Formats: sequence, C-alpha cells, structure tokens
Amino acid sequence: MRRKIALAVAAPGLVVALTACGVLNGQQFGGGGQERQSGQVAQTAASGAPEQNPGQKEQAPSGEQAPPDPAASAPPQQGEVIATREVKAGGAELKVDVTGLRRQGRLVTLSWTVTNTGDTKWNMGSDMGDTSAYLGLTVAGVSLVDPANAKRYRVARTGEKGTAKCVCSEYDVNTEPGEVLPLYATYAAPPPDVQKINVEFPILGVFTDVPIS
Repeated sequence: MRRKIALAVAAPGLVVALTACGVLNGQQFGGGGQERQSGQVAQTAASGAPEQNPGQKEQAPSGEQAPPDPAASAPPQQGEVIATREVKAGGAELKVDVTGLRRQGRLVTLSWTVTNTGDTKWNMGSDMGDTSAYLGLTVAGVSLVDPANAKRYRVARTGEKGTAKCVCSEYDVNTEPGEVLPLYATYAAPPPDVQKINVEFPILGVFTDVPIS
C-alpha cells in the first residue's frame, strides 16, 4: 500500500512555522510551536483525559519564523522501541511503538509505528489529524506536552492556514490486519534542559516521560 510523506521543503523560499500558536479573531494559526498551558490543562493533558476549561493560549510574536532544517525534509529511520502499548481503536487491536524522539538543532522528530495485531481492519478516518487546519489525513493532531513547564508543542507546518502542509506523515484511511504503519512528526525543540516529555496521540492515548535523545 502506497504511503505519502509530507516534505518540509517543497519549494524555494518555503519556511517551517515554529512559533507559538496564537489566537486571532477566534482562529488558530501557526504550528510546530509551543502553547503555554494553564496548570489544570497541563495536568489533564499529561493524564490523557479530555481537557476541561482550557486556559487562554499565549499570543505568538508576529512574523517570527525559523528556517527549515534539512533533517526535516525526509522521514526518519525507525529505531529501537523506547515506549510501547497495546490499545483498541475503532474495533481494531493495535500495538503502538515509539521508536525515536530525537533532537536535531531547533527541531525534534518523533517516530513511531502502529501495528494492526488483530483480524479487523482499522478505519482511522481523520482521527490522527487536525481537521481545523485541513490536515485531516495526516498525524498533525499528535502533540508533545511538557507538564513541568506547562507547554504543548504542535507539529511543525509550512505555509499559511488552508494551504499549509505539516512536517509529518500522511496516511491512508484504512490499516489492514497485520499491517505495520511507520509514522513521524517534527516539532520545535523544547529547551535543552527538557530531557523527557509526554506524547499525546489522539485515540491512541498518552505516553508519559518519553526520553528525548
């Protein structure tokens, strides 16, 4: 089954948005940056429970962008398993293996696999994506949560809302029994003193204290 991968550098002059997400007239722009969470929201995100009464997000400085990193222009190689769990989603039995969370300059790249271990096809739909940014069939909905500093990191994106591409994997809607789905997503790197972080997967749950290498 053919997989499509979103590239970070698609055209000359294209840049990766790495600033903090802000709110303007009720619409959220930007990506791949950090959102300051209230103490309640950070604690809730870390536990994997639905967020209740989220605090106001920190406004982003306008026009602040970072140049694309060559390391983000291609999907990373899958490495050894550093965190794993078995889950059920959409009637399918799945195994999620986090195989890397690697810091490279101003970026950090998460890689993982989802294996359909049951005998039922998994229909993902747009569950892993960000439909509000027209990135439904991508993993743009996967985020990193730093509970100690009350910050959430979104997948990096190129371009403006509506035409933006995420620096992450795209996927087909269905995953067949026995199929292994390799995925990746790139984010702005947390500060160097952050050595572990939580990874929040829509539908698949939260991995806590995943080490950053």
